[in-house]
Amino acid sequence: AQQGRVREKVYGKQKIYFADQEQLPAASDAELRGLDGEIAARSGQLQALQQSCRHMEAELKDLNSSMTTPEIAREIEALRKDCASYTEKLERIKSATNHVTPEEKEKVCREQQLYRREWRRRKRMATELLDAILEGYPKSKKQFFEEVGIETDEDHGVELPATT
Repeated sequence: AQQGRVREKVYGKQKIYFADQEQLPAASDAELRGLDGEIAARSGQLQALQQSCRHMEAELKDLNSSMTTPEIAREIEALRKDCASYTEKLERIKSATNHVTPEEKEKVCREQQLYRREWRRRKRMATELLDAILEGYPKSKKQFFEEVGIETDEDHGVELPATT
């Protein structure tokens, strides 16, 4: 600092030393433009390298999350075993002798439709009868059902099957 190469600034009890920039040669406008161009070129290179790095990191992540060759071999073997068991099950079903004929299926469907219709009709009749009784009944519907001992489909979580 005494020789003038380094400058000294005092801030309270602290002293800061820095190079005396007045002794450095001043850069010309051409040199500054050249340095600015070099900075821009280096910034472009930096961005390209960062983009390449992000691409490689994404590729590495994909590769790390994909299955390895031994894992794929185990998976293929498990799928082949599943396929063989399903094929065997299909063959057993095909070779079964107790198939339902279309006539039997149609008969069962007609009976189910008949029973469903009858269920709806009887439920409607019972509901209308109970509603008529409840018009003159002083207590609530729930209390009436408890007193008489009526259990509804809803109490047991039963729903009428949909019409097909």
